[in-house]
Formats: sequence, structure tokens, C-alpha cells
Amino acid sequence: MELLRIIISVLLPPLGAFFKVGLGLQFWINLVLTLCGYFPGLVHVIWLLARK
Repeated sequence: MELLRIIISVLLPPLGAFFKVGLGLQFWINLVLTLCGYFPGLVHVIWLLARK
């Protein structure tokens, strides 16, 4: 399941953040970062996944 979450996170960072934390603050931060540019959203979701 973790591998699937990583693949989804790379393709659509907000969706990966949603699967990890739900509709919380981190999801909205990731959505704004992804709208500003793909790379900031990707870095944020990788941080979320690595944080556990």
C-alpha cells in the first residue's frame, strides 16, 4: 500500500497528501504549494510521507 501511495503522490501531490492526512491543514498547504508549482507540492508530500 505504501508503494501505491508514493506513486500517487508523485503523479498528484494533493491526492497523496489527502490519502496520508485527510482534509486537514497539511492537505490545504499542499494544494496551495502545488498550485504555485509542481515541485513545491512534491517536496511537501514527500516530507509528509517520510514523517510518519
